[in-house]
Amino acid sequence: MPLSFGDPPLRKPSSTLLSIIVCTTALLSSATLPAQKIKRLDGHKITTHDAETFTDRILAQHHITGAQIAVLNHGKPVWSYAYGLAQKSPDRFMDLNTTTWGASITKAVFATYAMQLVADHKLDLDIPMAAQLPQPLDTYPRYKTIGAELVKDPQWQRVTPRMLLAHTSGLGNVYFLEPDQKLHLHFAPGSRFAYSTEGINLVGFLVEQKLGQPLDALMQQAIFQPLHMTRTALVFHPDFLPNVADRFDANGKLIGKTRRDSERAGGSMTTSADDLARFLEALLADKLLPDAARQQMLSPQIAIPYAHQFPTFDTTPASPPNIGLAYGLGWGLLTKTKYGPAFFKEGHGDGAQNVAICFQRSGNCMIILTNSDNGELAFRPLLEHILGDTVTPWEWQCYTESCILHARENQ
Repeated sequence: MPLSFGDPPLRKPSSTLLSIIVCTTALLSSATLPAQKIKRLDGHKITTHDAETFTDRILAQHHITGAQIAVLNHGKPVWSYAYGLAQKSPDRFMDLNTTTWGASITKAVFATYAMQLVADHKLDLDIPMAAQLPQPLDTYPRYKTIGAELVKDPQWQRVTPRMLLAHTSGLGNVYFLEPDQKLHLHFAPGSRFAYSTEGINLVGFLVEQKLGQPLDALMQQAIFQPLHMTRTALVFHPDFLPNVADRFDANGKLIGKTRRDSERAGGSMTTSADDLARFLEALLADKLLPDAARQQMLSPQIAIPYAHQFPTFDTTPASPPNIGLAYGLGWGLLTKTKYGPAFFKEGHGDGAQNVAICFQRSGNCMIILTNSDNGELAFRPLLEHILGDTVTPWEWQCYTESCILHARENQ
């Protein structure tokens, strides 16, 4: 769960300024590779000019401060685009090298690294956490207080990394939403789905204890540096400073700077759309994982029969159509779409709303990163128009306008 930093709000830009931003960004912040068209999932193509014009209109319509978008066709990046502002007063444009907060997309990138460790026999998915940690969880400073009740629960001895990566452990989303602000198991481990940031953080913590290095250093060596993901890290890097996106609320007011000084597998990563495109290209080409490990990561661990992802323990039954919504290891899955199986991950944070989705059969993917609480309002029109994605579970993801506005009213 993201934290706000309470910086003073800044004024909303005028309509004239927004028009200048849109036009200037369109000229300076797009990267179109030689193929001037994007192939949609339905086989039709749109020009990159059409994609940029549509993107400008939708993002302006929903008052989104800044955004980065990237599209892959056949597993290769074909278009990327930056829009709007990364910073206000003084104004600084979002560009393709701006570092933004990836929020919970961190979870999926970390899960890929965890599967590298599984393939190298450095992590076991099915040995309980309590048996893999060198000492009891509540003896570590990070978990001394929040983990005390969890360790007392006999079911803690059953919780495995597989359950934590698949969000089936029984943990709630974040400890500070619990009445006593401590970790608890709410159902039998492995029995159902309930999204848990704390669960992914626990696997990241286990990796650090087993390998004896901070998680950012480990993932830099294994993924970010080999793929030239120079704008990506799990903690703040000083070289990011000249070009980092600030975060803004739904009214365009500053929430805070984007800086994380403690790495967390559940959500501390900063990145860019182009960096994530490099990551997805390598993942689809089996350059990050052996094929068997990738297939295991993207295979259903638990079916999701619920209508909504949040609140975490909501069990309202889903309505048809059935697209085979499930969870793999760190990734959400759509197993029964007309375009073949897909994997996805969203990121929700204060002033950072993001989504990434890939369809495996075609290798068509789309990444949308925003530094605005309004970002989700644009996801459905952008995914439908540019990628031709008509199968994402919009209501489960809360990507419909009614769901987004209702969620805001009940915060």
